[in-house]
Amino acid sequence: QVQLVESGGGLVQAGGSLRLSCAASGRSFSNYAMGWFRQAPGKEREFVAAISGSGGATYYADSVKGRFTISRDNAKNTVYLQMNSLKPEDTAVYYCAADRTAYRGNYFSARDYDYAYWGQGTQVTVSS
Repeated sequence: QVQLVESGGGLVQAGGSLRLSCAASGRSFSNYAMGWFRQAPGKEREFVAAISGSGGATYYADSVKGRFTISRDNAKNTVYLQMNSLKPEDTAVYYCAADRTAYRGNYFSARDYDYAYWGQGTQVTVSS
């Protein structure tokens, strides 16, 4: 059992930055690949970024590549999403997710149903 709690969302103007945090409770945090997903009103949930258990490999959706950075601190059982150069189209509820097998054979899953554990989400709103 893994519990995930996101924080750090809020309202920001276009071009600004936010840093999301996801705090995990449970055993062996470093054994879990972690992902960030987002869901905008009226849209399907979409993949944003993922990181391997060790932090040695990352993967990003094309829409955020170069603007967002995923990282983790296994000593603190926390994963982060640094979001820079935010755009109105980044407005969504952002979810943290974890799964032991989401990173296999040097490939990440970008599919939400491959992640077993989910946080409650945090709202990010970017004004134009």
